[in-house]
Amino acid sequence: MAWHAVLDLLFPPQCASCNAIGSGFCDICAPRAQRIVARFPSLRVRAFGFYEGPLRAAVLALKDGRRDVAGALGSRVAALVEPDSVLVPIPTTSRRLRARGLDGVAAVARAAAARAGANFLAVLKQQSGDAQRGRSRAERLAAAGRFSCGYEVAARRVTLFDDVCTTGSTLRDCATAVRSAGGIVEDAVVVALTKSGSSWGIAMER
Repeated sequence: MAWHAVLDLLFPPQCASCNAIGSGFCDICAPRAQRIVARFPSLRVRAFGFYEGPLRAAVLALKDGRRDVAGALGSRVAALVEPDSVLVPIPTTSRRLRARGLDGVAAVARAAAARAGANFLAVLKQQSGDAQRGRSRAERLAAAGRFSCGYEVAARRVTLFDDVCTTGSTLRDCATAVRSAGGIVEDAVVVALTKSGSSWGIAMER
């Protein structure tokens, strides 16, 4: 029996919002996929929902290293991932990886890719350890050049993946790294979008 199956027996999945046993993010708490789209120059961002209520609780639990939440979110976000696409997660910092024992964004992206029939490719790396959390909006927007990308993406169409999109600066920075490595990137998928992103122009996609 795999070690994660043993963990599930000892510590069964529990909803990050209502604490119900059975799933890291239960059907009652999970919003129906709304296919929210935010657009800004050179990148379209599709989100499962807004960063509020139960979905915010799930993302925060993911940031605390909850593997059951990662699996549950991956299964739900998979509806936004195109089959046969190349899904590239935004990497966390080394410090946070050591503290949490899990790269939550990569875990959700891997689960979503498996469910959608897409390809998972972890080729982005942080060149500096400065995270965006705690920065002002102006500081977030000014941040650039923080990522490098492997050349496995050359001539391939890539979809970036992250947990939360606030200003879009991290996604744009990563898109620049992918393009510098020869990849093609026009789309990103995120678990949640903050409503402060309304300045980009948000639409509901059918």
